[in-house]
Order: sequence, then C-alpha cells, then structure tokens
Amino acid sequence: MVRTMSLLRALIGTARLVRHAPRLAAALPPDDDVLLDVADERLAPALVAAALADPEPAAKLLATTRDGAEWEARDRYVARLATFAYSRDDWLAHWLQAAPRDPDALLVKAELAVRRAWESPARAERLRELGPLIDAAAEAAPGDPVPWRLALDHARGTHAGNTVFESLWEQAVRRAPHHYGCHIAALRYLSAQWYGSHRECFDFAEQAADDAPPGSLARVLPVNAAFAQYLTGSGPLPEDRIDAAAERGLALSAAYPEGDPWPAEVRNLLVYVLVRRERWEEALEEFRKIGPYATTFPWALVGDDPLTGFLETRDAVRAEVARRTPLCGKNGYGQGQGTGPGPRHDSGGGSAHEPAHEPAHGSGRRTGHGRAGRGGPGGHYA
Repeated sequence: MVRTMSLLRALIGTARLVRHAPRLAAALPPDDDVLLDVADERLAPALVAAALADPEPAAKLLATTRDGAEWEARDRYVARLATFAYSRDDWLAHWLQAAPRDPDALLVKAELAVRRAWESPARAERLRELGPLIDAAAEAAPGDPVPWRLALDHARGTHAGNTVFESLWEQAVRRAPHHYGCHIAALRYLSAQWYGSHRECFDFAEQAADDAPPGSLARVLPVNAAFAQYLTGSGPLPEDRIDAAAERGLALSAAYPEGDPWPAEVRNLLVYVLVRRERWEEALEEFRKIGPYATTFPWALVGDDPLTGFLETRDAVRAEVARRTPLCGKNGYGQGQGTGPGPRHDSGGGSAHEPAHEPAHGSGRRTGHGRAGRGGPGGHYA
C-alpha cells in the first residue's frame, strides 16, 4: 500500500508538472533573454566608452553622483567600473594621467587595487600596502561614504581589531547613516565567517533595517544575514529570524516595479533565501519580478557559474510550483499582476550548506557589460 501511494503521488506530481509548467514558463523571460549584471541606462554608455579607452563618460557619471550625493548609485557604479578595469584598465590609466587628483578616478583606482589584493594569496600583506591609496580617495572627497566602505573592507581583510573597525564605522555613518555598502561591510565583519557570530550578524542587520527609511536598501540587511548563515552552514538555524528577514525583503521588493534593474541584486539574494526556506510560490513571484536581470551575487558564492545557477534554480522553482498546483487549479502567475511603479530611493544623501538546487558548471552563457565579478554592494570581497 505504501509503495502504491508513493507511485500515485509521483504520477500526480508528473501530471501537474506537465499541465502547469508551460504556463508558468510563459510568465518568465526565456533563458536566452536573461543576462548577468546588465548595466543600467546611466552606466552603459560609460562602459562602452571605457572599452574604447575613453574615460570621460565615466568621469562625468561619477562626478554627477558625487555632486548629487547619490551614494548608493555611486558605490554601485564605482564597483562596476572597477570590475571592468580589472581586465581592461587602459582607460583608467588615461584618466589618472590626465587628472591624477580627481576624486572619482582615485576612488576607482582604490576599489580596483583592493579587489586585486583581496584575491591574492598574500591578501593581508597586499592590503596593508593600500592604506595610503584609500586615505587619498577619502581625503579627495570628504563627504563621500564610499571610500569608508573601502576602508571597512580593507580593515576586515587586514585583521583589524574592533577598535579600529569601530572608528572607521563612525566615519562612514557620519557621512551617510543608512548607506547600504557600508552596512554590508560591517555585517561581513560581524559574521561568523569573520570576527563575529550569527547572532551578532542578525542583531546588527535587524537594528539597521529598523532604523532605515522606507525604500532604503538597508531594509533588507537581515536577508544578507540569513545568506551569511547559509553560506557558512554552521550553528543552529534561526528559522524565525530568516523568515522575518524574507518578509522584509518581500516588502522592499514590492516597493519597486517588476523588471527594474535597480533592486535586481536584492531580489536575486531574496529569491535564494526563499528557495532555501522552500517558499516556492513566493520565490517564483520574485523570479518574475527580477525579469531578465540576473546578478553575480549571490550565485557566484554558491556555484561556479552564476548565470547557470540562477537559471537552474529558476527552473527548479517553476517545477516545484507546478507539482504543487492542483490539476484543475490556477494561480496568478503569468496573468500580469504586479506592483505599480515605485520610487528609486537613495538613502545616502541625508557581498557550506549546499544550495537547494545545485547549479551546473561552465555554461558559458552571456553576460551584460563588463567582466562578471563579485562587485556591487552585496558582493564586496565575500
């Protein structure tokens, strides 16, 4: 009887999959339309020009973010430009030659140098050499929190003690109390993977999220804390805190239009946590909101090929939802429901357990502009 019931469940699940999977697939962009780390409409022209060894559009873009105190955008663009310069830095050399004291050029230079040092086997030694470079970037733009995010990452990599880290943190929040990148740097320092614990990591993330204004990316810091625990795979799993973190992430995602590239990294991270919690329908809805915008973080940290990890997880979620949908039932996927336009907030003005579905390796799928790396506020030197 037990064997018969198992067979019956398997047959019903297969029938549901066959019936519902095509409709669920129709609500999502085809695999070939999904790109990794696509540049937005402001960054794309700067990357195109950089490919032609012309730094002027990048210089104008970063100057605009600095003058307008667009700290979240500035942090993101600096990280993406440094990612591009990682393999093609002639345009950055030209920029520095023409304007050696330009605060924006110095910031990209420092970001690139820290990234290269972070990947060195002699990480701490290489990073210690870069202190003056980070100081120069901070001194060139006194009100900018992004050099202080770099300083926080630098402190983590050089094994700085709590006193040093706290003094850097004070400087960072003085410039932008809710800056996402600086909070990510602090959260990493406090994680069990580095110098803290899962409890400290969650405590910090939840308090910062409570203090953040509506629409701020800092509202999803607990999702980052949940991911950090999944990544290390150590300690008891605080399921209630992880579910509460997911709810915060869903609330923030709902404030932005579907298919918006700005919250794409946050949504990619959120969907990973939802999958780990087996919240299949919510995960599928987030994949629909993500649209074609896959991001390197978090998928690069849980598999060799981030785009393949994204697509295979999406396939697995779709199949799971199809298997759980009654043969005669329907759900809302593919029927065009979604959130209305939401504002793009920039809060600065005032990155062991196996994944639920193991990504395949080496697909060689397409990426957006630039080299796929671990840049971006969620993925700094994770």
